[in-house]
Amino acid sequence: MPGGSSGGSAAVVSAGAVPFSLGTDTGGSIRQPASFCGVAGFKPTYGRVSRYGLIAFASSLDQIGPFTRSVEDAAHVFTAMAGHDPRDSTTSPLPVEPVATQVARGVAGMRLGVPREYMAEGLEPGVRAAVLAALAELEKLGATLVEVSLPSTEAALSTYYIIAPAECSANLARMDGVRFGLHVDRKSLTDTYLETRGQGFGPEVKRRIMLGTYALSSGYYDAYYRQAQKVRTLIAEEFDRAFESVDALVCPTSPIVAFPKGDKSDPLSMYLCDVLTIPVNLAGLPGISIPCGLSQGLPVGLQVIGPRLGDAQVLRVARAYEAATAWHAQMPPSSPTATGTPS
Repeated sequence: MPGGSSGGSAAVVSAGAVPFSLGTDTGGSIRQPASFCGVAGFKPTYGRVSRYGLIAFASSLDQIGPFTRSVEDAAHVFTAMAGHDPRDSTTSPLPVEPVATQVARGVAGMRLGVPREYMAEGLEPGVRAAVLAALAELEKLGATLVEVSLPSTEAALSTYYIIAPAECSANLARMDGVRFGLHVDRKSLTDTYLETRGQGFGPEVKRRIMLGTYALSSGYYDAYYRQAQKVRTLIAEEFDRAFESVDALVCPTSPIVAFPKGDKSDPLSMYLCDVLTIPVNLAGLPGISIPCGLSQGLPVGLQVIGPRLGDAQVLRVARAYEAATAWHAQMPPSSPTATGTPS
């Protein structure tokens, strides 16, 4: 599996078919595919890139960003995309700093935090080994590693799966076959709605719409959605406190590497793949995944997280590691074997 849900965008860059592509990161859907496919995937600060024209899933979480073969390319694409857009009221009015000129400054003198909760149980041994080696490399390049704690991390997954489906339920209500999306013509308007949404949405989207509608329903809004927003605030505040003492955070992107198609059939096991990326979206922070090794012969992603509007810091740390290693230069095998399977 190339990762979800912008896996196709990551795969075409990994294959060398295009120099860059775009994805949408709501809970990790740029960084996780980048990790699985062995490319750079950058999620900018929320509001740094316009979402005008995007089919909205969860409006307070969605952010568009690039997949590239290198961090330098990601910086150039981000610079071209970023900035205020009057057609998207959530875009920041602040000017965009010239990140491309800062990415080559190195990490000497920087303080990099390693979240204790992100290195806990649940990581594949190969993922842990690759990330620890990457941390040692950053230390060798002159960075100081500092252990930090983000105690509300364990609540991030459940918080996300209340907020995101709730916003999804509201956003996708417009896909009714009248003005937007697929149209399935039936004799009555009600049947048209039912058939259009029944055929146009897959099982996972339907599941999230139902979860979100339930969370927003009368009698449950305060118990679920409002409480989730309070926890979201706690998560953001913990990140803010961490960034009072460090310049960026460095950790795994995913606890696992890419898995075979059909290997994870239940929704919960799929949701757990995003446990290390979701908190970044809840806090609206910038983050990037870059290749840092192999586990079971498959790419491992190193995640760099920065403070709000600290996009340049994220790219700077990622570029320093990339320049000192060769993982980003590896290409997947493409020649078929005699059996017709990838070599």
